[in-house]
Amino acid sequence: MASITIRNLDDDVKSRLRVRAASHGRSMEEEARLILREAVGRKPSSRNLASIVRAHFGPSGGVDLELPSREPIREPPRFD
Repeated sequence: MASITIRNLDDDVKSRLRVRAASHGRSMEEEARLILREAVGRKPSSRNLASIVRAHFGPSGGVDLELPSREPIREPPRFD
């Protein structure tokens, strides 16, 4: 396993890390490892909603919807 040293860490950050670690029942070192693992472990998604929709509907050229037949507009009600 590799190790890392973090210099010039603000006292406030260290204090909040200590409190966070204590609230989770972990050491500060383990808490920092978990935070780093979570932050670095996530791969940014290059897919947005448009690309997801395009991937889903693109191969078929889109979606054909059956349109209901249109009827003439009825006479509006009269309030005489």
